[in-house]
Amino acid sequence: MAWYDEDSWATAAFAPKGSTIAITFLLAVLLPILLHQFIYRKATPTTLPCFLLIGPSGAGKTAFLTLTERKAVAQTHTSTAPSAIEVLLPEDHTPQSSHYRSPGDPAYERSRRFLLNDTPGHGKLRHFATTQLANPTNVRGIIFVLDAATVAEEAGLNETAEYLHDVLLALQKRYTGATTSKGPKEIPVLIAANKMDLFTALPPHLVTQQLEKAISEVRKSRAKGLKDSGAALSGEEEGLDEEREWLGEGGEGSFEFGQMEEVGTSVTVHGGHVIRGDGADVRSWYEWIASHL
Repeated sequence: MAWYDEDSWATAAFAPKGSTIAITFLLAVLLPILLHQFIYRKATPTTLPCFLLIGPSGAGKTAFLTLTERKAVAQTHTSTAPSAIEVLLPEDHTPQSSHYRSPGDPAYERSRRFLLNDTPGHGKLRHFATTQLANPTNVRGIIFVLDAATVAEEAGLNETAEYLHDVLLALQKRYTGATTSKGPKEIPVLIAANKMDLFTALPPHLVTQQLEKAISEVRKSRAKGLKDSGAALSGEEEGLDEEREWLGEGGEGSFEFGQMEEVGTSVTVHGGHVIRGDGADVRSWYEWIASHL
């Protein structure tokens, strides 16, 4: 039977029959719906993006978490265990991925949801943070909260710089230890200089300078400790170990946050304070979060 015969399938497909019209109508209506459902399920993330709250004890991490969750500051206590809470980006901030969406779009509302993971800042409990840094799952960024008044003093500055050094070094090792040439996805860092309302608090640019100087000293002292403890190692093994533990560019120069961009980590410093309770004084922190959602 030829295709042009009266009883052929080609003739039946284009003939003005009721069954042909019904099938064509169903395909025209159902195919776009099925295609949309398939693309939607593929594009919609199964887990929420996560931001890690890291920093010394008493810096204000839990207060910022409470403010984001409840839109008001409540009395907080020193954290002894990590806690992850689903929160919403404030309404006056638009996620980077949804600038083209209408506020009434359900996908827009979903894009405002994320997890804030608060980690304890006490020295004996920081393994909760370092464990997550070793294998970050769906982490969009790290918010390192510090007390801008504490870093004005030598003791507080040194403690903060040592912790921040370890966080940045963990991110550097993650990048340099990647098994693919493309490297892992970038995890940016926000240094949230909290308690800017205090008279003794340092402004953001001085916080940056002080931290860079202090981290340079931490880097030197760690390198000297490696040399002293590695006297029994061969020269090649000792050199490799020092390279893995050296933060930023090699050599004897000063450390700068810009050096971290070479290992897929951008570092931004923004000041603010949580105490007012309406979020107005941490607006730059929310803008940073929105830019990575």
